[in-house]
Amino acid sequence: MQPSGLEAQLAFVRNADSERSKSKEEEHESRSGSDNMEGGGSGEEQDPDQPPRKKRYHRHSAHQIQHMESFFKECPHPDEHQRQEISKALGLSSRQVKFWFQNRRTQLKSQQERHENSHLRAENERLRTENITMREAIKNASCPACGGPSALGETSFDEHQLRIENAHLREELDRISSIAARYFGTPIPPLASLQPIPSSSLELAVGGGGFGLHAGSSSGEILPGPSVADVALRPGGVSELEKRMLVELAVTSLDEVHRMARAEEPLWIKGVDGIDHLSYDEYLNQFPRGIGPRPFGLKTEATRETRLVIMNGIALVDALFDANKWMEMFPSIISKAATVEVLSPGMGGTRDGALQLMYAEIQMLTPLVQGREIFFLRYCKQNVDKVWVVVDVSVDSLRDNPPPSLLRCRRRPSGCLIQDMPNGYAQVTWVEHVEADDRFVSRNYRQLVNSGMAFGAKRWVATLQRHCESIASLLATNIPARELGVIPSPEGRRGMLRLAQRMMNGFCSNVSASSRNSWYNIPNSGDENIRVMTRENPGNGVVLCAATSIWLPFPRYRVFDFLRDERFRGEWDVLANGPVQEMCHIAKGQHPGNCVSLLRVNGSNPSQSNVLFVQESCTDASSSLIVYAPLDFSSLNMVLQGEDPSAVVIIPSGFVILPDGPEDQNAGLLLTEGIGMENLTSNGSLLTVSFQIAVSHVPSSGRLSLESVNTVSNVIISTVQHIRAALQQGDF
Repeated sequence: MQPSGLEAQLAFVRNADSERSKSKEEEHESRSGSDNMEGGGSGEEQDPDQPPRKKRYHRHSAHQIQHMESFFKECPHPDEHQRQEISKALGLSSRQVKFWFQNRRTQLKSQQERHENSHLRAENERLRTENITMREAIKNASCPACGGPSALGETSFDEHQLRIENAHLREELDRISSIAARYFGTPIPPLASLQPIPSSSLELAVGGGGFGLHAGSSSGEILPGPSVADVALRPGGVSELEKRMLVELAVTSLDEVHRMARAEEPLWIKGVDGIDHLSYDEYLNQFPRGIGPRPFGLKTEATRETRLVIMNGIALVDALFDANKWMEMFPSIISKAATVEVLSPGMGGTRDGALQLMYAEIQMLTPLVQGREIFFLRYCKQNVDKVWVVVDVSVDSLRDNPPPSLLRCRRRPSGCLIQDMPNGYAQVTWVEHVEADDRFVSRNYRQLVNSGMAFGAKRWVATLQRHCESIASLLATNIPARELGVIPSPEGRRGMLRLAQRMMNGFCSNVSASSRNSWYNIPNSGDENIRVMTRENPGNGVVLCAATSIWLPFPRYRVFDFLRDERFRGEWDVLANGPVQEMCHIAKGQHPGNCVSLLRVNGSNPSQSNVLFVQESCTDASSSLIVYAPLDFSSLNMVLQGEDPSAVVIIPSGFVILPDGPEDQNAGLLLTEGIGMENLTSNGSLLTVSFQIAVSHVPSSGRLSLESVNTVSNVIISTVQHIRAALQQGDF
């Protein structure tokens, strides 16, 4: 009787298993005998009381090897009788002959595999070269009917990614189908017979902030439950019981911040970077109550910084309690802010005793570090010595079961002491005490974040100091004549400063990994790790945003001086074909790098002489930025005439330069003050390159062309390469 199909398959599997077992046994014997040992390995048991005998290794003579090699060419698998004859002729044991032939067969097999691998590598290289040639031919393909670009160039970026993913899924389905058919005896229906997924669910909403493939930032993970914004902005308000709890929390937290701002060692330990770092053990001894224990998985970041700013205490406190003014004061730090509920507006027409719930998202200017959302209580009190104390503290501990999003970042009592000085300045002592989850911080930024510089007190105070200098420059009346240049009046100067401020704010909001930005990582972008997203263009079409962050083995001040100098712009700007001239220069602070410039490209082509750039460069003790945007003559004339610059459509690009770790405490100060910038403790810098390109033509399908994505990606890669090459030469 003929065996059934299933029985035949089982018999075939058993035979295959038997062959594999026999092969493994033979391989094991080959390995065990490869040493050709004498006096050991014969299976005899060793007396445990006797010391182990030293193994003697046997080396074959040239005559023995030559004889066995000639026999091997004729018969690689000698039987027992043939091995006996060889052993008698050569004076070897049959076991030694057996092991030699096994090892020789293994050696021959390895040589053949190496030869095959070499051949396959050569074939792979030939196919890769052929593939590149075909890609170039497809890229330059033209329609034979109309002579225009081929329809292949209209393939959308998200469709391209879906095709790749679809191919992987088909391969996985075929593999699983073959396994299932082997066991069940029934073939699985092919993919074409399955119900297709409606394509409408994958449509790209251009201008919605991303490519429709990711929700939220590309960094981190999506946590279950409501987001911090959902919890903070939920309707219903605060109950009377919760309000009493909030008042008690505010008073306790304000006392803690006041004591921490005044304390010295052992609570604070000054690091080599000049920053005061909190001693966590001493903190627990002095403040045992707090807002509860530190959640598991969070790390403590606590620093303190004191500086003078050009602003009085009342104006500063008022700005801190206005969400919009607070964002304008810290555009590079705060991506979103809102006042949730005002529990007390203050007393006597001032902010003394003001208490309110607020929501904010804190950002770093890179797409590689996720923003930090906080729901917190802000309270203000003026002491008898006329010192203002402002405190922030997270309110997640008020809820029995806070959602996971609230526990990703907690702000322990933090804030500032503001003391008015006789000369119109104010001395600000800032305390920043945060517990945050840093698991999703990029490796290049981990040292900067853990040092307390990324989100710490030094960054807050340095940004505040630079903002106050900008306000003073905007309101200045004694303007040097050299600053006006092509600007006809002080009103035109103020218009240029307001336009630059709009440009800087727009750049900061579109370069971070804030929850409002949906970045998508471009595959196969090499070491640059380029990320892209889209946003709506106030003028027409959409704006394609692309950014990358890299490490450079050069200090921050050197990279900043090179990129802001218009004389070297032609060395990195692939779009500026010709020398660049600075038409006007407006100072925005004491540091010569803090300024707004109007640049003109003097290209060989007469049409290029009409290209203008407005550029703002700024630096402080924590970071450096260079932001620029193209500007047409009609918009420039409108701004210089003193008209409102908010109507000007501006698309900024630029650079963010951060230290890769702690810096010398005098970094960012003036060289004329006798402080050498070459003494920085940081070994390198972190450079974020961001470009924004207007895409006026969007296909009717609502999908962005892959060609546009490749264009901006190539611009970033080329710019990074030029910057690296120029800095390595050091001819500036």
